[in-house]
Amino acid sequence: MVVLTLVTLVSISPLKKATSFQVGIFFAALYTLTVGTGGTKPNISTIGADQFDEFDPKEKTHKLSFFNWWMFSIFFGTLFANSVLVYIQDNVGWTVGYALPTLGLLISIIIFLVGTPLYRHKKPLGSPFTRMARVFIASIRKIKLPLPSDPKELHELDVEEYAKGGRFRIDSTPSLRLFNKAAIKVSPSTPWTLCTVTQVEETKQMIRMIPILIATFIPSTMIAQVNTLFVKQGVTLDRSMGSHFKIPAASLATFITLSMLISVVIYDRFFVPFMRRWTNNPRGISLIQRMGVGMVIHITIMIIASLTEKRRLEVAKHHGLVENGNQVPLTIFVLLPQFVLMGVADAFLEVGKIEFFYDQAPENMKSLGTSYSMTSLGIGNFLSSFLLSTVSRITRRHGHNGWVLNNLNKSHLDYYYAFFAILNFLNFIFYVAVSKFYIYKAEASAEKIEPLRVLKDDNTQ
Repeated sequence: MVVLTLVTLVSISPLKKATSFQVGIFFAALYTLTVGTGGTKPNISTIGADQFDEFDPKEKTHKLSFFNWWMFSIFFGTLFANSVLVYIQDNVGWTVGYALPTLGLLISIIIFLVGTPLYRHKKPLGSPFTRMARVFIASIRKIKLPLPSDPKELHELDVEEYAKGGRFRIDSTPSLRLFNKAAIKVSPSTPWTLCTVTQVEETKQMIRMIPILIATFIPSTMIAQVNTLFVKQGVTLDRSMGSHFKIPAASLATFITLSMLISVVIYDRFFVPFMRRWTNNPRGISLIQRMGVGMVIHITIMIIASLTEKRRLEVAKHHGLVENGNQVPLTIFVLLPQFVLMGVADAFLEVGKIEFFYDQAPENMKSLGTSYSMTSLGIGNFLSSFLLSTVSRITRRHGHNGWVLNNLNKSHLDYYYAFFAILNFLNFIFYVAVSKFYIYKAEASAEKIEPLRVLKDDNTQ
């Protein structure tokens, strides 16, 4: 952010073209920011959730609301960026617009460093990828060996060994039995030929989540539509408010943020307590059900968007605006339902997604689990670009105009949105199917927790 601020101070000028070096530095700063974001986002939320003691019933209950309020704070910052910072960039200057968040990040780093001694820290056990690779290789090396009939004959450490580090020991499960061979006792043994049952189960749990991860790719493409096609639609509509003010099309994204903030509060304070009485689930509904509701809302959004676009095209045709692509005499607020519903969908799907991958990841792989949700967003953006270019190319064949053109009045964005509605529906069917076979990570029983807590406290003293 410091480099971005300095670059805008030197090179952003309407009278002077930026040099190749300045452009290179600018993009290098953006890529550095991307790498930094990839490193911090999965870890900051994980550190926050790790501050709650799983052994304390009160703290464990509070932890159920953590990701709701975590995302609330993220979107609150987004609201500030979409309103105050955008105004400053447009009316004061890009340098000040970048300098303010840079200052905010500096203050955040200071607060983080001051609070570091007070945080609960989990002792790192090395790279989770190395631990998983050892399970894969050990399983392949012993693929011809028969599994013992009694899982207790597999290699595992004593409970006390795990308690010393405040960790959980995981019992062997019958699913993905091939990987259980990594724990077959052999002599001589190395970390690449013999793994503990807990290591095997950790790897199996990360694999079990992959089908759910794949099912989130299509919903993640929806987020990309907000800042691209939804905004482009808004530009073609009447944005006037009074005689002297026009609403920036991109500012409609503010309604997504506001809708999400309101939805999170309603969900956490009213929906969860109400559903808890019916389901006896501490979360109100399961995380898989929560994400499923978000996916259904996405289908609804694309149906509404398609019908709205169809109406916009009819108005454009009626006023003879198809060929010239001029502004359509229809208020921009006809797009409001799809923006508001997108915020509601985020409250279910995006919050549920990050909580699911954190909650279901093994204790020693929480950051890797949380990174699944970030991976989903990244792939969703790439997939959105691929779908847009592919559909545009295919629909222009044989002399057709195509569904997505620069002139939206000649396009058929209503067909494209209908295509997305069908795609989201098919993905939802896939999601329901893989959810049926998903096995939730087993919660530690009360009998296991108390001895571990006592051992942990004794070692701490």
